[in-house]
Amino acid sequence: MNLKSYTPSINQLKDKNYKYRFSVFTPVYNAEKTIKCVHDSLVGQSFKDFEWIIVNDGSNDDSHNTILNIKENSPLTINYVNNKKNKHKMACFFQAIELANGDFFLTFDADDECVPNALEVFNNEYESISNIDKSKIVAVTGLCKDQHGNLIGDKFPSNPYISNPFHISAIDSIQGEKWGFTKTNILKSISYNDCFINNGFMLEGIIWNLIAKEGYKTKYINTVLRIYHIDTAGSISSSSEDKTALGAIIYYISNFNWFLKSYAFKSPIYFLKQLYFLTSKSKYLDFNLKNYTTSIDSYFIKFLFVLLWPIRKYLR
Repeated sequence: MNLKSYTPSINQLKDKNYKYRFSVFTPVYNAEKTIKCVHDSLVGQSFKDFEWIIVNDGSNDDSHNTILNIKENSPLTINYVNNKKNKHKMACFFQAIELANGDFFLTFDADDECVPNALEVFNNEYESISNIDKSKIVAVTGLCKDQHGNLIGDKFPSNPYISNPFHISAIDSIQGEKWGFTKTNILKSISYNDCFINNGFMLEGIIWNLIAKEGYKTKYINTVLRIYHIDTAGSISSSSEDKTALGAIIYYISNFNWFLKSYAFKSPIYFLKQLYFLTSKSKYLDFNLKNYTTSIDSYFIKFLFVLLWPIRKYLR
């Protein structure tokens, strides 16, 4: 099996007139205790031109009834989908993209908050981009703090900083939670095999790096907009290493195939680490060596991977 079949791609963009400025998407899994806080945070926004898309991913607590009660009494425009069975976050992500009727798509988790002017800041930052640059800058991303007021992760090298998700990770080594929107028409143009969303825990980073691979840029700002609650149980994206292994492996292979030629000499250590992690994660799956070597484009990475294959079980 060629693991490239799990990799999404981008088709030709189709213009569309959207009804709202933002589509705010909240994936829910057992969030009956926190979803009201998310709602209140959105009600308090100074910028009102948005819809709220909620996808309840087979919760086994009282999330469904809690959301129904919120929807019945809320001033917000709410589009609610209740998945009877758990599909995992990536499937919910694409469900919401299909439903989205806003220019910008913003994921907002079910246990977080945001500052009252978050959407206003996002909108103003995008509007300040020149018309020429808007064709390539398709996202705006800001910073996060925890519920105690502490900044999470690194700031960007400048304010604003025009780059892409792969570059800030591989070259700038920027770590930690960030939060931002992406143009909806870019996300709607993504094509994928059903195996990409039907096999559990695929990483969102695959999507952001795919957009970067196509040459699109992000405007990064050193403004705190999201309040990220740490040590919160019941996250929709939390799971064990063996369950996340496939998503991680597709992420690493995609990075090699998409970026190695352009970035190998700029950040060789980054790719060596990716190779180590790829080999380590492979022990959790039943794929054979050929499945990997036929999926990796670089002969040099193939060669190193074959060398490491016999000791993969001993790698952490």
